[in-house]
Amino acid sequence: MFTGTYTAIVTPFKKSGQLDEAALEHLIKAQVKGGVDGIVPVGTTGESPTLDYEEHIRVIELAVKFAAGRVKVIAGTGGNSTSEAIYLTKAAEEVGADGSLQVAPYYNKPTQAGLYQHFRAIANATELPLVLYSIPGRCGIEIGVDTVKHLAGECPNIVAIKEAGGVCDRVSQLRAALGRHFNILSGDDSLTLPFMSVGAEGVISVASNVIPREVCHMVDYFRSGRPEAALKLHAKYYPLFKDLFVETNPVPVKAALAMLGMGEENYRLPLVPMSPPNRAVLKATMKACGVLR
Repeated sequence: MFTGTYTAIVTPFKKSGQLDEAALEHLIKAQVKGGVDGIVPVGTTGESPTLDYEEHIRVIELAVKFAAGRVKVIAGTGGNSTSEAIYLTKAAEEVGADGSLQVAPYYNKPTQAGLYQHFRAIANATELPLVLYSIPGRCGIEIGVDTVKHLAGECPNIVAIKEAGGVCDRVSQLRAALGRHFNILSGDDSLTLPFMSVGAEGVISVASNVIPREVCHMVDYFRSGRPEAALKLHAKYYPLFKDLFVETNPVPVKAALAMLGMGEENYRLPLVPMSPPNRAVLKATMKACGVLR
C-alpha cells in the first residue's frame, strides 16, 4: 500500500510565525513534479510539536488540497497522549488524508503493553491505514518487533512502519515476522539502500524536500532491479543525506530550501537558525553534490 518515496514535508512559516500557505503549496507542487509517491505533512520534519490543533489540521487539509489526488498524503497525527492522537487522526480522516503516521509516544515511555494498547485504540477509532513510526532516538523507546506483529495481526488498518532506529538487523527481523504484505519504509535517507537490501520498500525522506527526483530515482532503480544505478545516486548524495542532520531536523533542510530560493528560513522556538559554521558545511556539501550552484 505504501511503497516508494514519501517526502516528510516541511511546514513553512512567515516571519510573523504564521503558516505560509502559499509556500506550502509551492513546495507540494515541486514534490508532485519531482515524482514522489506521497507526502507526509506535520511529522517531525513538519515541526508538529509547535503547531496547535487548529494549525495541525489546517496543514493536513491544505496538503490534501494541494496534492489534489496526484500523490498520497500520510498525515502525521501521532502523539504521546492517546486521546490527542485519536482526535488528530479522526480530523485527518475527515479532511481526506490517505493514511496516518503514528509516532511512538514520547517522553512518557510506555511499556510494550502500553504501546500495544495505544496503537490499537487509534486503529479502532479510524478507517485510515496507519503507518507506525519507531524512532527511539527521539522517543526514548522502540516499538518492539513482537508488538508490531501483534498489532498487524489484530488491526487490519495497521499496514506499515517507518523504521528510524538505524539498524539493518531490525529491518530483517520485521520482514521475517510480518511477511511481504506489511510495508517497511526507511526513516533515514542515508540508510534507505541498506534497509531496502534487507526488505524495506522505500523511504519517508527528508532529503526529498530538496532533491525529490533524485531520491525517487534511487528508490525506483533499486526496486526495479538496478542496484548499481541506485548505489551511484546513494554515493553521490550521501554527504547531503548526512549533512541535512548536522543540526536538529528540520533546521538544516529548511536552510537548504532557503538557499535554493524555495521559502523563508523561519522556525518556531525552541528551534533556531543554524550556526554559521554548520551553515557553511551544508552549503559546501550542496555545491559539491551539484544541488546548489
